[in-house]
Amino acid sequence: MVRYADDFVILCRSAKEAERALELVRQWVADNGLTLHPTKTQIVDSRIESFTFLGYDFLGTKHWPRKKSLQKLKDTLRMKTRRTSGDSLVWIIADVNQTLRGWFHYFQHSTRRGDYQSLDGWLRMRLRSLLRRRSGGRGVARDQRASFTWPNAFFAAHGLFSLATAHRAASQSSRR
Repeated sequence: MVRYADDFVILCRSAKEAERALELVRQWVADNGLTLHPTKTQIVDSRIESFTFLGYDFLGTKHWPRKKSLQKLKDTLRMKTRRTSGDSLVWIIADVNQTLRGWFHYFQHSTRRGDYQSLDGWLRMRLRSLLRRRSGGRGVARDQRASFTWPNAFFAAHGLFSLATAHRAASQSSRR
């Protein structure tokens, strides 16, 4: 059994075990004057059907941030990287880094690496758009010249936290 506050998942080897476990939990909950949430309480075969728990989607041995978790991060970063912001790039990056580090520490165990690269690219696009506006440039957000003017190394040199780099480092086995 994996438990967190009032949310928990019970992992069983068979459907029969799962049914028995669910009945035991229902009885214990009822004996304590509580009820199980009717739509959240379910039995799934996680080898063929995914389920959501604490911001992650699980399927088999794989797990990744659910779409709602990714959207919430993007919404937060969107607020911090507005093109009309008068804050310095150094301050914006420091503010964004706090959010990225916190999010990464929670979701660093994801088995889907592409999410990190995609988020890094999306954030750099937002920062390029902000810089392009400040420099008086015009054009669509995907202006190819912006990536030449402000390459990925530019943001790394300014200390922007990279989710993909952090995930690669966290995935390295220890040499103890």
